[in-house]
Amino acid sequence: MKTYLVKTEQAIPISLAEAWDFFSSPLNLTKITPKEMSIIVTSNQTTETKIYPGMIITYKISPLLGIKINWMTEIIHVKEGEYFVDEQRFGPYALWHHQHHFKEVKGGVIMNDILNYAIPYGLIGRLSNTVFVEKQIKEIFDYREKAIKELFGELS
Repeated sequence: MKTYLVKTEQAIPISLAEAWDFFSSPLNLTKITPKEMSIIVTSNQTTETKIYPGMIITYKISPLLGIKINWMTEIIHVKEGEYFVDEQRFGPYALWHHQHHFKEVKGGVIMNDILNYAIPYGLIGRLSNTVFVEKQIKEIFDYREKAIKELFGELS
């Protein structure tokens, strides 16, 4: 199985506490995901819910042609104010391991993401990644960067 790696970094002009509060709330994912993905958190979360190791989060998403699919992730590691890691338990990927890291810097926070993923179906999966999955993941992270800038501004 071929795996792929995506790394992103974004500087955000908010405190570490504010960043952690926002990104550790599962419901906020809908605010930073492209609308055409139609992401809906279906697990029993509230605006006060914060992530913890072992937390299961379920979603309905439309990654392709508006077709809704179920997706389940588990928060497997949390070090408050520093990082958390989610892994897919059920969904469209053969592997989804997403690390979210936060570091306080002068004037704000640097947020780094490290995503390792794989597509099922061997050669067909690799071709799918080349044709559209890789591009779609880049578009999701680009959208997220723009949405975060709109929500919080830019660190100069």
